[in-house]
Amino acid sequence: MAPPLAAPRFHAAPPRGLLLRPRKPLPTWRRAARPDDQDLYVDDDIGDGFSFSGGKYAEAEGPSKSDEWFAQGRMVKAHALYGNKEKAKDPFFGLTMGSGSQSSGDVFNWFCVEAGSSSNPTVLLIHGFPSQAYSYRNVLPVLSDKYRSIAFDWLGFGFSDKPQPKYGFDYTLDEYTSALESLIDAVAPDKLSIVVQGYFAPIVVKYAKEHQDKLNHLILVNPPITDKHAKLPSTLACFSNFLLGEVFSQDPLRASDKALTSSGPYMMKEEDATVYRRPYLVSGASGFALNAITRAMGKDLKAYIESMRSILASDSWNTKTTICWGLRDRWLTYDGVEDFCDGLKHNVVQLPMAGHHAQEDRGEELGNILKRILRG
Repeated sequence: MAPPLAAPRFHAAPPRGLLLRPRKPLPTWRRAARPDDQDLYVDDDIGDGFSFSGGKYAEAEGPSKSDEWFAQGRMVKAHALYGNKEKAKDPFFGLTMGSGSQSSGDVFNWFCVEAGSSSNPTVLLIHGFPSQAYSYRNVLPVLSDKYRSIAFDWLGFGFSDKPQPKYGFDYTLDEYTSALESLIDAVAPDKLSIVVQGYFAPIVVKYAKEHQDKLNHLILVNPPITDKHAKLPSTLACFSNFLLGEVFSQDPLRASDKALTSSGPYMMKEEDATVYRRPYLVSGASGFALNAITRAMGKDLKAYIESMRSILASDSWNTKTTICWGLRDRWLTYDGVEDFCDGLKHNVVQLPMAGHHAQEDRGEELGNILKRILRG
């Protein structure tokens, strides 16, 4: 047996019972969903990550949940990267990083999954932080008979591009707002409704303020909306710590499993956890992005929340708005949410059995609620 590869610099040690392994032929999910994207998920030998084997985290033979989910989607090009497109290098030693941390071209690639007829009204489903479009897997089929529903991975998450910070995209909240506009222009040039969950809600509201003419309805699912919500929970804030944040964000169990399951009471099935975990197992790019996003949230989230509250309470806000709230959210308290909506034109719908990621633990229920809301 060949000796295990040495652990890359500045990465966390593998979880107990897992061994670093040499490269092997790429599994099918690493190849692109479309023939002209065939090189999108090929990584280089050095620089941006590692993979694990052994124990329950070993790759199963045959198609996995990741394969199946990836096969349902397609890559959409949107939002030009900034700068001179030089090769990304690691911030410590200046070594050229693997392709997982490089921009794939002049315009970023976003992974999108679509369900329903293109002749139906469009609903854009936007995941929270940290999560993936996969969280809407049980919502998409519920909406598909009446709506054209689209879920996507934000840059830095899932199967979308994850450029190294300062090489085309820095993961600031302002950049995400601009990038969202580019993506919506690409996938839904006409009117649409938007559903957004969690910490990306203030970004979407900022976009919506300037594009009310495009929106039929805005639905916020467990958004950070009160002053108490401006501080990230410790499970997320740890990724912004100096040095330790670099390590924690490269630990797939801490960055994926713990970050998702600590926000509510549910236990995720192992087959679903492997989909969320996979980006952190195959490349360090997801960890670098997570580290950068957390720092940006820590810096600007409070101001974005204040701006969102102001927008939603403004006389100039004319978009039909509903707030759905999973009452078992362990990150964001429900206290003050109804008080904020009191006297405004916004409805509040409670999901008593859902946590922060309502679409993950009560997907079918949320899907039916969304249908009722969208029907008016």
